[in-house]
Amino acid sequence: MWVVFIIIFVLIIAMIVLYYRTRSQGDIRQKADEKIQEGQEEKKERILDFLEEKNEIRNNDVEELLGVSDVTATRYLDELENEGKIEQIGKEGRSVYYKLTAQTKE
Repeated sequence: MWVVFIIIFVLIIAMIVLYYRTRSQGDIRQKADEKIQEGQEEKKERILDFLEEKNEIRNNDVEELLGVSDVTATRYLDELENEGKIEQIGKEGRSVYYKLTAQTKE
């Protein structure tokens, strides 16, 4: 009888420990995601600062400015465009550059 009680007690303790451990890991992941998001926002702010100074920016400028890959530079520019902060001038290739939108300049 006592053996069954001890087994049930140990299982309950194990479930409690597992619950809190899983919960804390979720909190850690959430904080890490928030830090990553903050870093991305800072990089996009650097792009906007560059645009205020130079009036236009190209994908290669973003790569050099932030030390990121072509794909990452494109993603940042696409996000800023989707947020309505910049606009793409040109269709594709080397002729493409970006400018601040009128609302961002205000």
